Amino acid sequence: MEIILETKNLEKKYKDFKALNNTNIHIEKGAIYGLIGKNGAGKTTLIRIICGLQEPTNGGFSIYGIENKDRRISDVRKRMGAIIETPTIYKEMTAKDNLIEQYKLVGMPDEDGLEELLELVGLKNTGKKKVKNFSLGMRQRLGIALALVNHPDFLILDEPINGLDPQGIIEIRELILKLNREKRITILISSHYLDELSKIATHYGFLDNGSIIKEISSKSLMKKMEHKIELKVENEKEFVKYFEEKKISYEVIDNKTINVYGKHNLAKFIAELSKKNLIAEEIHEQEESLENYYMNLIGGSNND
Repeated sequence: MEIILETKNLEKKYKDFKALNNTNIHIEKGAIYGLIGKNGAGKTTLIRIICGLQEPTNGGFSIYGIENKDRRISDVRKRMGAIIETPTIYKEMTAKDNLIEQYKLVGMPDEDGLEELLELVGLKNTGKKKVKNFSLGMRQRLGIALALVNHPDFLILDEPINGLDPQGIIEIRELILKLNREKRITILISSHYLDELSKIATHYGFLDNGSIIKEISSKSLMKKMEHKIELKVENEKEFVKYFEEKKISYEVIDNKTINVYGKHNLAKFIAELSKKNLIAEEIHEQEESLENYYMNLIGGSNND
C-alpha cells in the first residue's frame, strides 16, 4: 500500500514545551484518516508542519516519499489542499468570486472547472449572494472548495465541522465521503466529534501529549468495539465445544475467560447455557464506543 504521509519521530518545541514528541504517523493512499486528540494534544501543530507553515525542531516527515528537507517538497505540496483552523474567505464577495481569487492566487491559468467545483460543494445556485450572508455550513463548504482549486489528491481538514448545526455536519460528512469515494482523494481530518468521525474514517490516529499512542484501521477498531459478553468459566473446553456446535462467534482470552461476540439477549443466552449445564462464574456484557476507547487509551489502558 502506498504511503501518502509519514512522520518520523517528529518533534516541535516551544522553549520548554514540546507540542510534538516523537510523533509517528502513517497515512495510506485512499484513506480517510481521523486524527483524534484533545485540545493541546498537538493536532494543529502537526498539520501546520505538514503544510510547511512551521518547521519541526527534530525528526522529519515525507509526503509521497519526498522528505521534508528535499527541495522537491514544495512541488509535492502542490498536490495537497488544506483548511487549517478558519479558512480565509472574502465575505463581501460571492462564492464564485472567492474561487476566482483563489485560482489567481495559486497561479491557475484559467477558471476551468470552476462551475463544476461550485456544484461539487453544493454552492452552484448561490448566485450573487455574498458570503457574509452564508450559513456557517455554506462557508465551510466554500472553504473546502478553495482547498480543491488546485485539484489535490491529498486533502487536510482541521476541525471542519466545528460549530456546525446537525444539517451542516451532515452536508460536510457527505461531501468528505464524495471526495474520497468519487474523486479518490486521500483525506486527513482532525476533529473533536468522535461519533461523527466514526461514520467516515477508515483509519485513526490517537494523539496525546504530542505523541501518537495508537494507529488502527476502522475495521480493527470495530472488532474491538463489537458488542460482547465476557464469561469467567472453569470448564473452558466445554463452553468452546458448545459455541462451535452453535456456530457462535467467540474468542478464548485465557483458560478462564471467553468473549462471545454479536448481539445476544443476555437472559436467553444464560438460559441456553444452563440447559447444557454450562454455568459461568461471572458474566459481563460490554459494548465500547469510540469515545470510551479513546478515553481508555489516554488513561493508560492497554488496548492492543
